[in-house]
Amino acid sequence: MAKPVPPALAMHLDAAGITLGGGKGLARQLCLALRQRILATPDTYRIKLPTSRSLALALKVSRNTVVRAYEQLYAEGYISSRIGDGTYADGLAAPVAAGLAAPAAVAPAMQLSSMQQRLSGHEVRQRRFDGPPRAFRLGIPAYDLFPSAIWARLQGNFWRHAPLAQMGYGDAAGNLRLRELIAAYLRQARGLACEPSQIMITAGAQHGIALCAQLLLDVGDKVVMENPCYPAAASALALSGAQLVGIGLDQDGMDTSQLAQHGDCRMAYVTPSHQYPVGVTLSLARRLELLAWAERCNSWIIEDDYDGEYRYDGTPLAPLAALDHGARVLYVGTFSKIAFPGLRLGYLVLPSKLVPAFGALRAMGDRHPAAADQAVMAEFIAAGHFQRHIRRMRRASRSRRDVLLAGWAPLFGAQLPLPRVAAGLHLSLSLSSPEQEAELVAKALAAGVEINPLSRFHLPGQAVNPPHRAGLTLGFAGVNEAAIGHALRLLQQAWN
Repeated sequence: MAKPVPPALAMHLDAAGITLGGGKGLARQLCLALRQRILATPDTYRIKLPTSRSLALALKVSRNTVVRAYEQLYAEGYISSRIGDGTYADGLAAPVAAGLAAPAAVAPAMQLSSMQQRLSGHEVRQRRFDGPPRAFRLGIPAYDLFPSAIWARLQGNFWRHAPLAQMGYGDAAGNLRLRELIAAYLRQARGLACEPSQIMITAGAQHGIALCAQLLLDVGDKVVMENPCYPAAASALALSGAQLVGIGLDQDGMDTSQLAQHGDCRMAYVTPSHQYPVGVTLSLARRLELLAWAERCNSWIIEDDYDGEYRYDGTPLAPLAALDHGARVLYVGTFSKIAFPGLRLGYLVLPSKLVPAFGALRAMGDRHPAAADQAVMAEFIAAGHFQRHIRRMRRASRSRRDVLLAGWAPLFGAQLPLPRVAAGLHLSLSLSSPEQEAELVAKALAAGVEINPLSRFHLPGQAVNPPHRAGLTLGFAGVNEAAIGHALRLLQQAWN
């Protein structure tokens, strides 16, 4: 039974010591000051506040300022008034109203959902570096060359003449014109024949991978991945409750001969055009073997073609999706590596049978992508700017690659030879031991050069082929040739 509350002793509030700064917000300042006085008063006392007129005279402010402060305190439950008796703050009630009473009993711990539990074990390994691009940051294109003036003009045109139809809710799959243009681009540039109805616009490649995991995987399903791998994709798949199975790499990409041991896997995730992070290309024979495995085991394949536009030597192989006759491949594309990562635009090319389910899932999530950026990207492509920009970016990335290779050879080539780089925006080289890896990375970072250890991309707790147990990964496209030369000189001093 609750103990009776004794009557509180009355205490008049003294305005001495309350000072209000000049300018705006006097009522808010006074409200905060009075609230602090009320909360600091022992709960055995009731505080009687002065009339609004007398407090205004004491503080040399308008009466309206005091009235507004009192009204806010009244709304928050700190004070009450009775006609003919005045305005009071009850010491017993005020701390409770603020949630600042004496420490309450410790509440029982909330039970974690299965998703929260998986998050605690599979945190996304955030990028190590922020701020403007520096050598040799991974995953960054030459977005210093992005035609911002053209993009700004197209944005301005959209908002000056924005169609009302694009100002409301749109198709969950995205802007139809943009999907038509992407389908035409993929047919022409990647040899991938698809219909606009198969394309869904996403907020980048990572969003597309997460949608695939959410829709196609159940808790406990197994997913085969290259190892080393793209950590963010591994995290997205693991958060669905999947068990990740690492498959080693060699000079021809994922060792598909190991797939025979994993006939119970629901899905495979691969980066066949330019493996992330090692950089090898999956051979045609292995692409066909992977497709046959998916057909035989009734499995899905996520093909992440994150930097397929960057091919410097030879003819690129056809995407897995272009070779797929069993409707098993979900193709992930992105504009981040051609435009800039902050744009957050990508796309999925889906087997036709999955289109309705993906549309329903998307409609119940973020509904659809932002209309303006889609419309502007569609115009950017339709006007020919996109293809011109791809050619410019490819030339710039090739030039930056060449400067890195040429500058590296006389400095470190004898001890740390670089591989041939036929595609992509980064390269990877093997080292003899994890200790050497840790030493070189630490010295580079101390010198202001951003280098990632290859071990960062290992699947936790799984074996990795010896050439990939330790190494360095360097992005070469994000900064210009002069910055690359400067970074090499810093490395020479750091590594001596």
